[in-house]
Amino acid sequence: MSGRVEVEITGIAAGGAGVGRLPDGRAVFVHGTAPGERAAARIERARGRWATARLLAVLRAAPDRRPAPCPFYGRCGGCTLEHLEYGAQLAAKSRIVADAIHRIGGIDAALPPIEPSPHELRYRNRISFTLLRLSAGRIVAGFHPLDRPARVVDVTGACLLPEPAIAEAWDALRRGWGAGASRLPSGRALRLTLRSTAKGSVSLLVDGGYGAGRPDALIEAVPALGAVWQRHTPSAEPVLLAGAASLDEEWNGAPVRLEGGVFLQVNRDAAAILQAHVLARAGADLEGAKVVDAYCGIGIYSRALAERGARVVGIELDAAAVREAVRAAPRAVRFIAGRVEDALPHELPADLVIANPPRAGLDAAVCAALGGAPPRRILYISCDAATLARDLARLGDAFTLRSLHCFDLFPQTAHVESVAELVCATT
Repeated sequence: MSGRVEVEITGIAAGGAGVGRLPDGRAVFVHGTAPGERAAARIERARGRWATARLLAVLRAAPDRRPAPCPFYGRCGGCTLEHLEYGAQLAAKSRIVADAIHRIGGIDAALPPIEPSPHELRYRNRISFTLLRLSAGRIVAGFHPLDRPARVVDVTGACLLPEPAIAEAWDALRRGWGAGASRLPSGRALRLTLRSTAKGSVSLLVDGGYGAGRPDALIEAVPALGAVWQRHTPSAEPVLLAGAASLDEEWNGAPVRLEGGVFLQVNRDAAAILQAHVLARAGADLEGAKVVDAYCGIGIYSRALAERGARVVGIELDAAAVREAVRAAPRAVRFIAGRVEDALPHELPADLVIANPPRAGLDAAVCAALGGAPPRRILYISCDAATLARDLARLGDAFTLRSLHCFDLFPQTAHVESVAELVCATT
């Protein structure tokens, strides 16, 4: 089947596209649509059991449809759900998680509750843009389109995702990087990550490129810019090119020092709600309990649980994050700089394991270690419903899912954060 089709949209898929059925029964995914709509679309890619299609026209609009507030929506791929009212976005994300848990994890779970973000727009304290140097000195910098990932849509600070400090710094950076972006490192393609602190200071991390450019001139041209870092390869530690060696941040009332690429959640206010939930599920009385904080980052949970009397071991691969964790944490916390799959087996059994892995989820060896020496409880913080569901299946009968709660750290996108509480089946 090819060409123009008319489709009844029944749901939102994990990538943010509306999903319906073709006359032959195959699932079809159409970005820019909403449940309850009838849409005209053109098939662009067809496979055995599914197809993707480009929206041509909305023939019957859903009551939850709205005009997208961002001027770049529909051209760039930074957001996929802006055409939905915020409440409909939340409902879709809850269903995405429940569907993944059932379909991939083999667990029948009710629709999980989802906590909204305090801010629907202007919430990101960290955002990455791609810069391309084109012919005749032309520069384009922004986000990749959904359907053409090799291209870049030029995006200004009018984008509604970043915090105001980043939006202002991005416009200033675009004005101040010079002809051909000569004040930035050379190279055809660069990844530029801006991070803002609660006080409005901004740092820039440049991924890729050759040489250092003129970072001092860049800082002079962008008043809010406090530091410029560069990382030549994804696995390398960032190198400070100019400015302060760390920026002072405040996270949930705790002082934090941020170096180049150290991870913090991108939505500070929604993250505070998530972290309060995790700490509440961990419990207030942890005197003498052994806790393993896996993928601990700068040790936010490690600090809080040590203050509740727990004996905490934090495991983190990022060397800069471990330096900050060691600096700020109580002496009751021991940190291990390394891969979780290597270190965790030596730290089990435990009363509680907090696991906060990247989008790829838990390594198979981590699941094997948890199943072989089960902790009494696991609090699994996930930013990808599919890998969470896969890992729940891998953990198998060793654990029971006690609770599942979602948090919208990424409004306007299909991404959602989840916290699953697992209890040892033999406890």
